[in-house]
Amino acid sequence: MRKQIIAANWKMNGTLDQAKKLLEAFANENASLTVDENKIAVFAVPAPYLLLAKDILKGSPYLEVAAQNCYSKKSGAFTGEISVEMLQSIGVKYVLIGHSERREYFNETNAFLAEKVNISLEYGIAPIFCCGEPLDIREANTQNDYVASQIAESLFQLSKIEITKLIIAYEPIWAIGTGKTASSAQAQEMHASIRATLATKYGNDVARKISILYGGSVKASNAAEIFAQPDVDGGLVGGASLNAEEFINIINA
Repeated sequence: MRKQIIAANWKMNGTLDQAKKLLEAFANENASLTVDENKIAVFAVPAPYLLLAKDILKGSPYLEVAAQNCYSKKSGAFTGEISVEMLQSIGVKYVLIGHSERREYFNETNAFLAEKVNISLEYGIAPIFCCGEPLDIREANTQNDYVASQIAESLFQLSKIEITKLIIAYEPIWAIGTGKTASSAQAQEMHASIRATLATKYGNDVARKISILYGGSVKASNAAEIFAQPDVDGGLVGGASLNAEEFINIINA
């Protein structure tokens, strides 16, 4: 049975006090959240708040903490970067890799992301691997091949056992902050394509075990419809995760 996962990506938002209040709101509502061993919520908070998040959520089963980024090396003279060894040492279990903003603003390539995936798994940290197409690719109707290339170039070096330890998040970049929206049918079509791409390398049995999240402007108002799609296993939520009531409703969807 694939895990259903809701991941909050706070991006570069929130002061310490704001982060504390938001995390406490989720911890206080834990009993009313529809989470269990197969339905978990993950909070990708800014790096300065990782230990705070770990501390506040430690008494809340199935609420986990993720880093928003990591570097591709174990250690060294890489000022400002965060290693997976550091993340492992503070008990972080998940890390976002390949988010569209990292690709666009920091020029992270598929090959570089493959290195991040490899070292994360080496240290027992599950990558939430992000992929997705920009507007020009969607308008050219080449989105399936584009995303398949992202997956092949960053993930196909993994073994069958390794690939089942990560999570994939599909981000339709063209539908984030543009005023355009992706339908639940479009989400399902791409998720099915991603699963088919995985099956070409690893077989259907393995592909069916991998959770694929949808990351295109998920809100409480559309979450249930999106999550009802057969190949959508949850969501990667940006702005809506900064509102406690909204995100609680998304989790419960």
